[in-house]
Amino acid sequence: MAGAIVAEQAAGATDAAKESVSARRAQLLVAAMTLPQKLQQLTGSKPELLPELPQCFGGRHISGIAALAIPTFRITNGPVGVGQNDCVAANIAEKLAANPMAMAPAYTDPSSAKATALPSAIAVAASFDPKVAAAYGGVIATEMNHLALHVFEAPGVNLARLPVLGRNFEYFGEDPFLGGTMATAEVRAVQGQGLIAMLKHFVANEQETNRMLIQETVDHQTLRELYLLPFEMAVKDGKAAAVMCAYNYVNGASSCENREMLTDVLRRDWGFTGYVQSDFFAMKSTVPTLKAGLDNEMPRPQFWAPDKLSAALDKGELSLADIDTALLRRYTQMFKAGIFDRALVQTPIDFALGGSKARAIGGQAAVLLQNNGALPLRPGLKTVTLIGKASQVYAQQAVAGGALTGKPMGSGGGSSDVVPDYTVTPVDGLRNGLKAHGNIGAEVRLILVDDANETATIDGAPATFAQVLAEAARADAVVMMAGTVSEEGADRASFAGPSGKALAASAAEGSTLDWYAANPNRIAASGSKDNAPQNSQTTSMIKALLAARSLSGQAMAAKTVLVLKDNAGVAMDPALVGPQGPAILETWFPGQEDGNIVADLLLGAVNPSGKLPVTFPFAGKGFLDAVTPAQFPGVASADGKVQTVTYAERLHIGYRWYDANVSGKCAPVAGRNPCVAFPFGHGLSYTNFFVAPPSFAAGPASGTWRVSTRVRNTGQRSGAQVVQVYLSLPATANRLGAPQPPKRLIGFQRVALSPGAAQDVSIPIDPEASNHPLSVWSEAEGKWVVPQGMFKVWLGRSSSPRDLTLAGSFTR
Repeated sequence: MAGAIVAEQAAGATDAAKESVSARRAQLLVAAMTLPQKLQQLTGSKPELLPELPQCFGGRHISGIAALAIPTFRITNGPVGVGQNDCVAANIAEKLAANPMAMAPAYTDPSSAKATALPSAIAVAASFDPKVAAAYGGVIATEMNHLALHVFEAPGVNLARLPVLGRNFEYFGEDPFLGGTMATAEVRAVQGQGLIAMLKHFVANEQETNRMLIQETVDHQTLRELYLLPFEMAVKDGKAAAVMCAYNYVNGASSCENREMLTDVLRRDWGFTGYVQSDFFAMKSTVPTLKAGLDNEMPRPQFWAPDKLSAALDKGELSLADIDTALLRRYTQMFKAGIFDRALVQTPIDFALGGSKARAIGGQAAVLLQNNGALPLRPGLKTVTLIGKASQVYAQQAVAGGALTGKPMGSGGGSSDVVPDYTVTPVDGLRNGLKAHGNIGAEVRLILVDDANETATIDGAPATFAQVLAEAARADAVVMMAGTVSEEGADRASFAGPSGKALAASAAEGSTLDWYAANPNRIAASGSKDNAPQNSQTTSMIKALLAARSLSGQAMAAKTVLVLKDNAGVAMDPALVGPQGPAILETWFPGQEDGNIVADLLLGAVNPSGKLPVTFPFAGKGFLDAVTPAQFPGVASADGKVQTVTYAERLHIGYRWYDANVSGKCAPVAGRNPCVAFPFGHGLSYTNFFVAPPSFAAGPASGTWRVSTRVRNTGQRSGAQVVQVYLSLPATANRLGAPQPPKRLIGFQRVALSPGAAQDVSIPIDPEASNHPLSVWSEAEGKWVVPQGMFKVWLGRSSSPRDLTLAGSFTR
């Protein structure tokens, strides 16, 4: 803490220089510590009132040591804002004093410090814009500093292998390059404000069902090319300071004692110099975890309790060097972030500013899937009918992950719960938006329909479904809201039997608009008394509304909008897709600014310009319709103690699965995949763009290439187009391991243009980039290998063959 070394660190000209000084400071600190102090610093602390912040009762910190100038090290959940953090109401301590074992409120009480409830992380991915990811991280970092927090347990970079994964909304979609790009931008933004970003959940954590014990079997090539890749990009390009090991097992080893992943891959291969923290209660041993490369147990002393570590030291199973190494890794990152050099002081958050930024992010993330003339809504309309299900949140409340009907945002109980200062409902957003457009006389009516499509309420008054149809027929515009809420702890799937052991599942049901469960953070089992899977009959309601005879002078499809609020995507009923269907606007989980975000988009104040980070299949034709029990939810051992999931599809997830026609039912017809309703990368606009034929040439650096084009806005509104570059590997790539998909995303650029404006776009292809664009992982050689032969480069506006143009080819 001497002034000279603090100044030396601050003066460091490069990241490496600053870290070098930080490492020396860490060494000086550890050398001054006693063994009891070291052991105390290896784990989170039991819930307590924070000495520096007595207004906070918290269970997400490591208590400081004032005598050594070690501050209390404070952690917050993520990744969709400052989630459940290290500060619930101080009086919680008094309530729990009589029962110290009941400490859950210390981690999940709704009195948690408030923050901005941002749109979901998958919404950020849909922007296809690293600047949006940076803005997202900037809001989070600013509010963390106001709350005197240090570690952001995010971004989450697991992939949407399963469309029903309960935490898909926390991640960046189905493509590893897109996810790695967004994660890198977010990490830089968070750490740029003197904080620590923690990549999670390392690794192959693509399932919530039985997540604490599930055994994932994934071959090394698939791990390297898909599931490890976004972690690798954010470590190498973003300099992420921390990584969180997961609950699951990977190829027989618990994630938090998996030396191959934590040491061989993370540190040796990638050069990671940060520290590894356990997910809360994820550890399963004492000695193997520390030896494997884990550095910090959270949330409180269990396997690394001082008595257990001392016993292991006495037996010679651990050395003092093991303890020191773990501390040095974390302290180096704490010093580097400046955490030792600033006081622990909370200051007020500007919630209005956070809300305005959340609103802007949500607008850039929305995807216009189809538009049959209904959007944007006409400014002079007189009546808008807003319709949703009474059992669902979508039309009634602002939607975030784990949103519960009739309960405030932040009460779901998962890691992503953010307690906001305010929320904006869909009705309020539409009414305010219309007034802002000068339409003060328009009437917005809220209709909530029961699951049976028999009864309803119209602005709270009882009505029949026939009356609902009549109301919609008369309205100038009909806005329907539906979606797929999910939460940490459960996937959107139906399981047989009341036990909830999840040994058999109907997976595809959970990807429809009809499926829901009362408690989205618990496994939905058919025999359950309080959490059986239910059918909202949403699709039937939409079809009935579209079939009604319009009395407003426009066909129903031309005045009807379906607003989706999803965790990752929907298996679409064919009746809703095409000219007979409504306009469809995907807004993901908009967060606290839901009503304003959706109104901005519906009324044309914001032009939806996002692209899909996941594939929307037709119902009955998706990956989940072909999945085997071994792929999800897993196959139990004879004794029932182990459940194993095998990633048997290997490299074929998301658009790659559909492109490769793995099911035998998805061969393209006239450039269109018959299994896909809306392809990865798809998104329309309220304006039009012309993308010139691409050119392809060697780049200025030897061994690199560039794909170039010119994009022009030929419409009447400002908007953005995303130019996407895909690469097809030569056939020889298949000889190096698993069969390769027909193509992979290797580049993209979002271009915002005013009407009539144009911009040149040039996207590089660098074989040495962290995403290994030309390479495959050879298990035989244990390294990345560039296959020999012809590579084809495609440029377009989605992954669909009809949207792609061959930009060029080259031979290696």
